Formats: sequence, structure tokens, C-alpha cells
Amino acid sequence: MHSQTLKALSDALAAGDVSSQELTQHFLDRIKQHDPAVNSFITVTEEQALAQAKAADQRRAAGNAAPLTGVPIAHKDIFCTQGIKTSCASKMLDNFIAPYNATVVEKMADAGMVTLGKTNMDEFAMGSSNETSYYGPVKNPWQTEHVPGGSSGGSAAAVAARLTPAATGTDTGGSIRQPASLCGITGLKPTYGRVSRWGMIAFASSLDQGGPMTQTAEDAALLMNAMAGFDPKDSTSTDIEVPDYTASLTQPLDGLRIGLPRQFFEQGLDADVGKVVQEAIAQYEKL
Repeated sequence: MHSQTLKALSDALAAGDVSSQELTQHFLDRIKQHDPAVNSFITVTEEQALAQAKAADQRRAAGNAAPLTGVPIAHKDIFCTQGIKTSCASKMLDNFIAPYNATVVEKMADAGMVTLGKTNMDEFAMGSSNETSYYGPVKNPWQTEHVPGGSSGGSAAAVAARLTPAATGTDTGGSIRQPASLCGITGLKPTYGRVSRWGMIAFASSLDQGGPMTQTAEDAALLMNAMAGFDPKDSTSTDIEVPDYTASLTQPLDGLRIGLPRQFFEQGLDADVGKVVQEAIAQYEKL
């Protein structure tokens, strides 16, 4: 089950092929077995997760489930979670229990998603390798001697290791996109104001933005459908209609222009990195 995408798991739940309780227990077991080598989680909320999974199954049985109801998710430990430690990977907040949920967390809960726990990160999001956490560095699950990137390295590593189908992250100057790249998953920094920052511990308030971290673009679109939207509690939130992000998955790419910062392709660029970047550019040109 853990190798399936969020979309596939959503479909399996809708078809009755698996229950949320079975799915949640499966991922909790994987976290116990595999996360000691990766250190992607700071807190695992097993008791709460199983209770949420039971409620999700009841909601589905009653016929009022949403597309994501019963699907597990992990939250970067920068988002406030009511009754659960929110540390921002710092010793200073090691005993901080948030009295409320961040809007992003609340939206995922409203969609019926099951919180597996809180993921590791660079302390106060100030880093790009996930080596500065009070709770120890996160390892790249593909090669544990390598870094996963940061600051959302725990979320990226957890998704890549198939410890969760999806996770939330935050991005100021690359903190979703860079670890997603290093761990081989999909990560999106939404347009500023599209996703509420309320309850998200700030790094640089005029740049911070929450976003999805998933296996595929389709999974990211599904999370964005639930995550985005106006929030009166965030003064920078944009009050505009949220599109169906999944509709963009099948739009033609004719006429799409992609900018290439060629000044970064020259001096100081590792030859192997330059090679794969050029190969990626060639693939885009074929599209």
C-alpha cells in the first residue's frame, strides 16, 4: 500500500478496498520500522491518528466523505497543531503545546485526512540541508550518507521513504522545492497569499508560504484543492476563487515558456549537475 500514490489510495478508500484504519496502521508500522534510519519525524501521533482514521471510516460509511477522507498526512513541525508539540525543531520550543491548529492543519482535518505526526526540519526553518534540528539531522532515504535538503527535509524524506503518502511543507527561498528535488518527489511553493500562513511559525513573513509535498503532480493538485483558499485570519491571504488544480494536469503545453537562468549554468556548476539539467531542458523542449 505504501508504494501507491495519494490518488490511488483515495480511490482504494472510495472503492472499499481498504479502510482508513488499515491504511493508517500500515504507515504507522512503517514509521516504527524505517524512520530510525531516516529521522524524518519529530513526533508520531499514533493514538490520535487511529482515532481520526476510525472517524474517517465512519464518515465514509455515512456517505459524506471528501476525496481525501481517510488518507494519512504528516505536517512539518512549523505548523501549530492543537494539543501536539510544535517545536520548529528547536530546543526552545521543545515543550510548546499549541493551543490551536494552523489553518493548513485545520483544512486538512476538515478534508478528513489523518495526521500521522510532525516532521523534522531545520531549526526555525533556517537551513537547506536539515542538519540544524535539535532532534538530529534528517537522512536522505535514497542514500543515508546524503542530506535530504531543507528546511522541509523531514517532510520530503518521509514522502520519499513512503512513510506517508503526503506531507505539508513551507517555502521561503526553496524550502519545499529544494528538498523535493533532492529526495525525488514533487513539491510546490504556491503563489504568495494562496495558502494561509495563520498558525505557521514565521521565518520571513513577506516570503513564507505553505505548500504540498507528494509523490506526483496529481497528488500535489489534490492537496492544493483542499489547502488553498481565503483566510480572514491571515491579512496577506488573497480573496479569490480557488481553481480545481487537477484540471491543469491535462492542459496542453503549447506556447508555454520556461525561463532558464543561464548565468547559473557556468562557473562553479558541478559537471554532473550541469549534465542532468541540460538533459531535463531537452525533455521540456520535446514537450
